[in-house]
Amino acid sequence: MAENQPLLRSDDNEVVRESEGNERKSKASARVVSLDVFRGLCVFLMMLADYAGSVFPSIAHSPWNGVRLADFVMPFFLFVVGVSLAIVNKIVVDRTGATLKVVFRTLKLFLLGIFLQGGYLHGITGLTYGVDIERIRWMGILQRIAVGYIVAALCEIWLPCQGLKRDILFSNYIRQWCIMILLCAIHSGLLYGLYVPDWQFSVSQSTGSSIYEVKCSVRGDLGPACNSAGMIDRYILGIDHLYAKPVYRNMKECNGSNNNRLSVSTPSWCHAPFDPEGILSSLTAAAACIIGLQYGHILVKFQDHKERLCSWSVLSLSLLVVGLFLAFIDVPLNKSLYTISYLLVTSAAAGITFCLLYVLVDIYGWRRLMFVLEWMGKHSLSIFILITSNIAVILIQGFYWRDPRNNIVRWVVTKFVQK
Repeated sequence: MAENQPLLRSDDNEVVRESEGNERKSKASARVVSLDVFRGLCVFLMMLADYAGSVFPSIAHSPWNGVRLADFVMPFFLFVVGVSLAIVNKIVVDRTGATLKVVFRTLKLFLLGIFLQGGYLHGITGLTYGVDIERIRWMGILQRIAVGYIVAALCEIWLPCQGLKRDILFSNYIRQWCIMILLCAIHSGLLYGLYVPDWQFSVSQSTGSSIYEVKCSVRGDLGPACNSAGMIDRYILGIDHLYAKPVYRNMKECNGSNNNRLSVSTPSWCHAPFDPEGILSSLTAAAACIIGLQYGHILVKFQDHKERLCSWSVLSLSLLVVGLFLAFIDVPLNKSLYTISYLLVTSAAAGITFCLLYVLVDIYGWRRLMFVLEWMGKHSLSIFILITSNIAVILIQGFYWRDPRNNIVRWVVTKFVQK
């Protein structure tokens, strides 16, 4: 009968017997409810930051250095991608086939991100659609997740567990940790080591084009004007393909106005685009997925709740201590640059949050209280497409009174957001 077949094919009789003998435990580790709840929490926080951040600035993204609630959303998503990959790829028989699937899924996710965030679909204050290919945005949220996904997936497929020691946090996955450290080293080397010359750019306005010049001629600057991350994106992606309204426009230097009506007295760099999901910061974002892998390994290897929680807690506290130490020695917590301190602190926060949800949902059984988040977690990509990429808003805007501008979305924006 089908129910007597092993879940995973293997020529190793010992592995088969272990799989059959622990079938119930394997199923439990394959579908941990708290993981769905955690993913749903990520979607909820993203929606909260997108739509309530303008009303409550304290939860919106930090203008530059520092972290607020919205700054934990992306690291949480990357964390849960890593945990899920460890579960899905706990036994890989055909590495080449698995790699092809990973590449195909990465391309689908990346192209979907370009379509949704490249500018084709209009925002909540506009009623037009379509995108100028010369100004399409190449990077974005889904694109960053795609980069982290393929790096972590390839690590899991080609750099599997090297032993059966109880200390699985480091020894058994030493090569994966080395890849993570290498990514961080390359990120820091380029961030602090590249020389950033003076640069200029033009901005198209209703009255014509204005040319701005930014004075830099520095190395290792971590400010919004002269950091090497922005320079790399301008050279490789092109300045016209970067995010047009960077969050640093909310800084006091830019008069705290994240819009297209900046004062002529503001510094020139306030008018420049900058992509928070750029190329350089994607290196440490991929490292965040590899950290998530380690939490997933603990989930797969250990079956006892106490062992899992102890291992997760040790790893989270270690990351938090190192991250705070780096912040103390002037490595700023910066989401736009995805600095090492930001990587470690937010990954630790993700681990601690996951531990709490695991205790509440999988140990104490508070599943009914979390059913909304669980449902959102199971349909996270669909919700992202419908809501956070404004498709649901577009559908609502289709109903208006006499004039397309007389719709409920525009009323909410003018009443509460732009007051």
